[in-house]
Amino acid sequence: MKISKTPYEKYILVCENQRDDGTKCCGVQGTAIRELLKQTVKERGLAKKIRVSKSGCLDLCSQGPSVLLTPDHTWFQEVTPKDVDFILTCAYPSILP
Repeated sequence: MKISKTPYEKYILVCENQRDDGTKCCGVQGTAIRELLKQTVKERGLAKKIRVSKSGCLDLCSQGPSVLLTPDHTWFQEVTPKDVDFILTCAYPSILP
């Protein structure tokens, strides 16, 4: 095993869980939000500070799409593309759009 420090200051985890039974989930909407978050992080020069990653189920399906900002321990539910700037501002308040 190798242990090292992470190169990122923040992680944004976006649920992309898919459910086959038709119940509400983050799924495709989560994927679109993750892609927009990644694009915006790059455009703002934060790619070395923030890592945007997909996650499996975050167990908030009925309130999805869900996003988790760590290490802040901040949850965002019912996220839409319009919320991307707000989420990034929560991660780094000094980067107001």
